[in-house]
Order: sequence, then structure tokens, then C-alpha cells
Amino acid sequence: MDVKRRNFLRGLVSAAGVAGAGTASAQHVHEAPAQKPALHPAPPAAPVPPDKLGAGVVPVITPDLPDMPWRLEDGVKVFEIAAEHVRTEFLPGRVVDAWGFNGSVPGPTIQVNDGDRVRLIVENRLPEPFSMHWHGLEIPNDMDGSPGLTQDPIAPGGRFVYEFTLHQNGTFFYHSHMAMQEMMGMIGLFVIHPRRAHAPAVDRDYAIVMQEWAILPNNTIPNTLAMEFNWLTFNGKAGPATTPLLCKRGERVRIRFVNLGMDHHPIHLHGHQFAVTGSEGGRIRTTADEPANTVLVGVAQARDIEFVANNPGDWHLHCHLPHHMMNQMASMVGPLMTGGMRPGPMTGGMGIVTGGALGESAAPAFGRALGVGAEAERPMPNIPLGGQQPTLMQPARSTSGQGMYPGYPQDMFMAMDAAVAKPETFGLRPGWSGGTMGMMTIVRVLSAEMFDRIAELKVEQARQVRA
Repeated sequence: MDVKRRNFLRGLVSAAGVAGAGTASAQHVHEAPAQKPALHPAPPAAPVPPDKLGAGVVPVITPDLPDMPWRLEDGVKVFEIAAEHVRTEFLPGRVVDAWGFNGSVPGPTIQVNDGDRVRLIVENRLPEPFSMHWHGLEIPNDMDGSPGLTQDPIAPGGRFVYEFTLHQNGTFFYHSHMAMQEMMGMIGLFVIHPRRAHAPAVDRDYAIVMQEWAILPNNTIPNTLAMEFNWLTFNGKAGPATTPLLCKRGERVRIRFVNLGMDHHPIHLHGHQFAVTGSEGGRIRTTADEPANTVLVGVAQARDIEFVANNPGDWHLHCHLPHHMMNQMASMVGPLMTGGMRPGPMTGGMGIVTGGALGESAAPAFGRALGVGAEAERPMPNIPLGGQQPTLMQPARSTSGQGMYPGYPQDMFMAMDAAVAKPETFGLRPGWSGGTMGMMTIVRVLSAEMFDRIAELKVEQARQVRA
């Protein structure tokens, strides 16, 4: 055999050996590239027991929402999730027929650990096809839940089993991947805890889902075609029905925000500065500590903030878009109650006008609106809707005919403390509910004594519910 042929065959054997090791193609042998840092650091050798959290980790509290139960089967955490119609209440008297999971809007919070194997048995009880997406999770392609692309949609009455191992930690969420179903409320938190608490560890960990709704007056079904919204909720409740977030003075607090709607939300905390420590991709690994008191949570994003609750008192936490700090906004509120249905353009209705503020283009109509007609060019006061009779608390005015001028008053102050009272509101200043509406809640930085007193009230309330 000649030398050239011998060398050629020797090269083939060498290349085949390298290819068999999976480090090169059968055609060429390349020098191995420099190793890049892993996206996720190697987990510790000892896994977290399935019924416990990692060292120093505290459970997440989602006010007004339950946790999703699970059972252990051969080392796998099994969750059963039903996509279904849910009748809920944004605040006393405002009933809404939404879609959610396991009787909750948003759905119950899933809390698991980095390293867990999970099995999620999803049943479709809706009147149309459905598919579940696990937002932000790095999982096998056939488990992603994209209808048509990775799986067939789940037919009404059908089921689909998702199963995968988790190798991330942070704030994620699950939601329908059918676009209009998202606007019916179909989202839930999917929190993956680390195997060891991030430093510095937090004492309280809260989570909030932000949603937007367009609800026709005297109707209960969301208008999913709308592009403007008159109900804004935290965890399925509008202020003042949102349950305050409680902590003791000096504690380190984390609040997780998730946004699945049509608008971005600049979330502002009074009285404190915080640092943004996480996104929908997980923990932010940086040594930079940039103080802020407002964070923009964009559509499909999650943001975690952390702060030390060193300023005692009751502090608003809210979206700072002015329209999102109100409930049941509607053009020409008075005539809405008696006006008839009429067609109209997409630009009319809820504020996108071409004429005067009381002109025809400002009257509600189908399209970009709540879908109800109203008289135009008519002086009309703001009035409470929904049959409620809250206390109106306004400063005295020297002019006669208060509230009967075109376009005024611009704001209402409706205190309804008793209607939304719960242990977490104990001790708030009288009239507090009048300034807490829409996408608003309260962070209460309490003394140890007040915190413990409210804890006792919660225990007593639970005892009465069981009785």
C-alpha cells in the first residue's frame, strides 16, 4: 500500500474516533472552542426533599389566590389543572364571568423547587380548543404548549399530560397560548424556588399578577376585542378589595410582578427604594445595586423587586398610569346608564376623540369602546355604578350645582372601608379605601405587636369560616 493511501486511511480512522466522541462532524475535525460559562450553575449534590423548600427559602404568598396542591408519585410532583369558566368578583358587587384554572382567576400558584420533576395533567373544560404554555421554562419542545407547532390543541373535554424536569429558579408563569383566552383571565404563577436562598435572603416573599379587563356596564363577560380597559386587577381583585401585603419593620421583602395583558405597567412603591433582582428569565446575576421606586413591567414580563421595610406605615403600591388607578372608567358615565346600543368607529368611545370632550366622537360605541351609546353635549355628573352607594368624601365647594358642569368632577373619592374589611385592613386610617382603586394595593410596614395582632385576627377568621 502506498504512503499516500496509508496516510489517508489513518486520517479516516482518526476522524471516525473523534466523531464517535460527539465532538466533531464526520467531515472535519475542529479545535474545541473555549468553554463558556453555563447559563445555570451546577446544582448542589443533595436535592431538596419534595415536601420542603431549600435552605433559607421562604414560601411565596399570593394574596387573594390559593396555592395549587400536588401529590407525589414515584418521585414526580403531580398537578391536576382544569381550564374552566370561573365566576369571580373584582370587588364587592362587581361579578365577572371569566376563564381560569381550578376555580380561580388568576389560577392557583404553583410552587416547586429547582431540580423537581413535575407532571401537569391539564383538562380542557372550555367550549373551545385550548393549549397551555409554560412561560420562560426551558423544557423539551413537545412540552412547550404551542398549539399546532408543538402539539394539537386540547379539544373540549380532552386532556394533555405535560412532564419535565426543572433546572431553573425564579418567577415564571403558565397561561393559555390561545390569544383571546389570555384576555379572559387564563394565567397563573409558576414559582421555582432555588435550592439555597439567594443572598441576602428575604423574610417575606409576595407575588402579584396584573390583568386588564373591559367590562360592559350591566354585563359580566369581558370584552376581549377591546383595546381600552376599565377594570385593572392585582391577583384578580381591584382596589380597595386587594389584600394588603404585610411585613414587620426591618424585614427584607421580595415582591414578584407578572404582567399578561395589553398594557405595560409602571409599578410604584411609596416610602421605600428597591432593587430589581429578577426577570422572567430568572435571577439577575449582577453586583450592581441600582435604587429605584418605580419599575416598568412590560407585557409578558416578570420583575422581582427587593427592599428593606425600614419605614413604618401604610404605603401604596400601584401602577402609575392614571387610568389604571381607577375602577369602572367609562366615557360620559351618567348617560351610560340609560343610553341605547349604537354602532361606532374604533377611534371613539374611551378617549380617542377627534372633537370636543363631550362631542359625538367621545360617546361610547362598538369597537374601541365599552360598546354602549350615550348622549353627547350634555352636562352630566360622575355617579357610582353597579348599585353601590359608597360614601362620597369631597372637600366643600363654594359654587352651587356641584358636579353639574360639563366634564366635571374629574375624580371621585368613594370610601367603602366596611365593604372590603378583612384582618389585613385592621388599623388602617378611616377612609383609606377611597384612594385605593384599580391596580392598587397597600404595603403595610408594621410593628411586631400589630403584625401579631393581625395574625390572630386571621386565625380567628379562619376558625369562623370552618365553623
